[in-house]
Amino acid sequence: MKIRALISILALAATASFAGNQTPAISGDYLEVRSCDVYTGPCFANAEMNLTGKEGMLLWSVREGTWKGTKVDGLRVMAVVHSDATMGDVDFECRSGNAILIVDNKADARQKEALTDFARTMADKLISKVVAVRTAPIEAKLGKCTAGGCASVKAGNLVEISTSCLGGKHNVCGNEETYYPPLSKVEGAYPVFTDLASFNGAGLDVTWQISGKRSAFLASFSM
Repeated sequence: MKIRALISILALAATASFAGNQTPAISGDYLEVRSCDVYTGPCFANAEMNLTGKEGMLLWSVREGTWKGTKVDGLRVMAVVHSDATMGDVDFECRSGNAILIVDNKADARQKEALTDFARTMADKLISKVVAVRTAPIEAKLGKCTAGGCASVKAGNLVEISTSCLGGKHNVCGNEETYYPPLSKVEGAYPVFTDLASFNGAGLDVTWQISGKRSAFLASFSM
């Protein structure tokens, strides 16, 4: 009995070690832009609550990997979300909303389906309804500058985003912090400054343009 127990323990240890060394099935870079400050002081955040932050854009740029058996190396997908209240609150609970998904036009039919499912999985409860799935060329450079805070995204004529690093000049009240967490499951998220973020598509009954806000995150993801 002791020998069998020892064999079982060794087998479990080997399995755990193997699982810990497994390469993620999918990994890449992430950008999120909101219509409210995510890096801010509580007094500013409370003033914006339920007035702004109802709009958001989430981009997943896949470096490499597969999703449910479909290879999606180098492809991108976006979720443009509109809610009836501020997404995310001090208890870190996401509001749900309607979304338009924008899929990389380089994706074939299977990859488009996989990327759509991936975005819905990563956004979790944030997306209660997908009102449309669009296809567009998505150009993205995420965190490629020396300081690591600049990003640029263009999705056809639907979305345009540019960000830069946050600095001391962006501290208005002196007690700024990362007030909201990202809306997706990501790693190493850090806030950046939104120079410009615009959505010009149809389907959400609203378009918007955001500029000069501390409202974006850069991060990575792996699953």
